Amino acid sequence: MTAANSTAPEGKEISRPFQDKVAIVTGASSGIGRATALALARRGVHVALAARRVNLLEGVAAEVQAYGGQTLVLPTDISDPAQVSKMVEAALERFGRVDILVTNTGVYLRSSVEELTAEKIQDAMAVNFYGGVYAILSVLPQMRSQGSGHIVVVTSMDGKKGLPLDAPYVSAKFALTGLAEVLRQELHSSGIYVSTILPGRVDTGMIEDLRVPWISAKIPAETVANAIVGAILKHKAEAIIPFQARLLVYLNTFSPRLGDWVVRHYHLEGWPE
Repeated sequence: MTAANSTAPEGKEISRPFQDKVAIVTGASSGIGRATALALARRGVHVALAARRVNLLEGVAAEVQAYGGQTLVLPTDISDPAQVSKMVEAALERFGRVDILVTNTGVYLRSSVEELTAEKIQDAMAVNFYGGVYAILSVLPQMRSQGSGHIVVVTSMDGKKGLPLDAPYVSAKFALTGLAEVLRQELHSSGIYVSTILPGRVDTGMIEDLRVPWISAKIPAETVANAIVGAILKHKAEAIIPFQARLLVYLNTFSPRLGDWVVRHYHLEGWPE
C-alpha cells in the first residue's frame, strides 16, 4: 500500500493508507454503508457504491468524489444473486480489481419466536444472510486470483447474543457471523483477510422507531465506520462495539444465564416508539 496525505474538504489533513485501493460497499445509500464509503474515500479508496436507492447513492457518490476518489453507482438488490454478480462484474470492469468488500446491507425484522412464520425468517435471511453470502462468493474468485483482499462482514451484536423479539434478525445475523468465522479460518495464509464487525444499536433509519435504554444508547454510524477502517488496517478478526456490547458478550460467554439477566434487567430489546 502506498501511504499519502490529502486535504479533506474541511481542510484537515487525513492519512490515506489505502491510496488507490478499490472497495465495494453494499448498503451504501445511508447509515453504516454511507459512513464507511466516506471513511474509505477520505483514505484514498475508490468506492463502488451498491444499494437499491439510486438517488441516495448518487448523493453519496458526490460526497466521495469531493475527497478525490473515483466512484461507481451500482443499483443492486443484494438479495438477488444475479444482480450481485453483475455488481461485482461492473466494479471489476471499471476498476480492474476489488481490494475490499464491505458487506453491510440489512433489514430489521422483529418477531417473537411464538409468532414467527417461515416467511418472516425467509425475508430476514434473504437480505441479512444471503445478501452477504452472494457478495462474498462473487468477489472471492477475483481476490483469490490477485492473492490479496479484505472482506468485512458487518453483522450485529445480535449475532453473538440474541435479544427477545428479534428472532428473524438474530437468526440471520448468527448465520452470517458463523459463515464469517469459518471463512476467516479457511482463508488463513491466503493473503485475504476477513473481519467481522458486530455493532450494538446504531443510530440509523433501520431502528429509528425503536427506543432503547441508556446502557445500549444508539451509537453514530461513523463510529462503526471507524471500527471498519481500523479492522482493515490492523487485520482484526473481530470488532464488537461499543464497550457495553463487548462486555455483554464476555458475560454471556462466562454465563449465559447472567447474560440473560442483563438483557432482562436493562430491557435491552427496547420499546417501540
